Amino acid sequence: MDRIEIICKNNGKRIKVPIGSNLEEIMILAGVQTKYKVMGALVNNKIMSLSTPVYRNKSVEFIDLGSTSGMRIYVRSLIFVLYKAVNDVVPGARLRVEHPISTGYYIEISIDGKMIGNDTLGAIKNRMREIVAADMPFEMFYRPTVEIEKMFRESGAENTANLLRYVKDYYSIYYTLDGLPDFYQSLLTPSTGCLDIFDLVPYFDGFFLCLPSPGKPDELAAPCFLKQTFETFKEYWSWCRIMGITDIADINKVKKEELNRLIKIAEALHEKKIVQIADRIIKDKRIKIILVAGPSSSGKTTFSKRISIQLAASGVFPLTLSLDNYFINRDKTPVDENGEHDFESLYSLDLTLFYEQMEKLARGEEVETPIYNFETGRREPRGVKMKLREGQVIVIEGIHALNPELTKTIPDEAKFKVFVSPLTALSINDHNWIPTEDIRILRRIIRDHKYRSYSGEDTILRWGSVRRGEDKWILPFSENADAMFNSSLLFELQAIRRQAEPILMEVRQDSDAYPEARRLLKLLRLFAPISFYDIPSTSLLREFLGGSGFRY
Repeated sequence: MDRIEIICKNNGKRIKVPIGSNLEEIMILAGVQTKYKVMGALVNNKIMSLSTPVYRNKSVEFIDLGSTSGMRIYVRSLIFVLYKAVNDVVPGARLRVEHPISTGYYIEISIDGKMIGNDTLGAIKNRMREIVAADMPFEMFYRPTVEIEKMFRESGAENTANLLRYVKDYYSIYYTLDGLPDFYQSLLTPSTGCLDIFDLVPYFDGFFLCLPSPGKPDELAAPCFLKQTFETFKEYWSWCRIMGITDIADINKVKKEELNRLIKIAEALHEKKIVQIADRIIKDKRIKIILVAGPSSSGKTTFSKRISIQLAASGVFPLTLSLDNYFINRDKTPVDENGEHDFESLYSLDLTLFYEQMEKLARGEEVETPIYNFETGRREPRGVKMKLREGQVIVIEGIHALNPELTKTIPDEAKFKVFVSPLTALSINDHNWIPTEDIRILRRIIRDHKYRSYSGEDTILRWGSVRRGEDKWILPFSENADAMFNSSLLFELQAIRRQAEPILMEVRQDSDAYPEARRLLKLLRLFAPISFYDIPSTSLLREFLGGSGFRY
């Protein structure tokens, strides 16, 4: 019998297996032991299903539920189980996966525009458990894209059919579960039996799909009721519906002359929200410090500059202070549990200097604030001199601005806290979503490449550490904000595509960053690219794409 060689990266073994063995069989033959359930495998750094047969020598790494990629596979597969259950219990109902929130997903299940009741929700949840217990197989089909588009259109799945019009590949993949077809951006588990950790509960106006905990994926994460975050999502989603744009197909079909108008409206919406926040600050004379926080690449710096302009327009001329300039030199930065520099740690800042300078500013003294060089990872020898004058306020922006430890000596009534993040309401289609993290990593890839001399590979490999730091140091304080600003722009992935693609394509296939680079490329290629020259120089997006009217 012909055999092939498999290099198993999980345990370093090289084994010979019969040609045509599938990945699940190879995992058993290689004696792979993982902490959590295996969801799929990276074959020569390309993600594949465990049911995939192998015919040539390959390098294989099995990924479990503890990995980001493994969790994505789990969630996609569970959504299909939910879709199947809805289709069985309430034929004709529409399932809409709106957006991720906290450790789960906000969803809507409606019939003729009316949300289903809690009794029906219970029946759907029971049907999901039956489907999981039956261990039904997900069947994959590879057919001409035009044929798949026609099939979905004839079945009434218009938004999936419209999406497929923008898929440039001649052939595409779709899946079925017990004969029910659906389309997903990437692979699913071989069958439903491993999808036993979930719950479905009422959540604000709709429902919440509870998932395995990211830190302990063998346990269910409890729903977290983030009222401000949800209301911010809801407001933006309502605006998108008014504009008639809820998914990729909607924005791709916008004609050029209409797109220019859409860009102007989206930018005007940003400005309107900034003005509203500035008006709240001006009305409260006790406020002396505006704290602007948010996760990486959320657009904090441009937001701070734009709100400073609005404050100045009302006669309040603020000083602006970036916490990034208070970073300690890179060689002194604390490390995380994996031995990597933890730039998201509060203690990556020179807190002693910050406290000292804040006290001096409060006394009316002049200080020389530092300047941090991200290319060298060190402070510049000269900083910026500033002095707080009567009637002025200070705008402080940085990932830690909402951390109470940073401003513990300042009375609460003197502070106004703003949390900035791109909470996108744009979906791929009804059952596929665009995580807010994807917006931010794409922004950061471009910015780091353009302004910090980092490759796309560098940024992707650092992202896991960035996200862990955000979960620990930044996101826990988001709901304490006095205001939230959604920095997402409907058209931004269309504008980002042309700059991000060449950076992502430079990532080599043998790099650990390759699977993520490939996934992001697949997402971007669903968008019809647009020129970024129509975007105004004051746009928050210019912070990343370049050509901003602001100095950074």
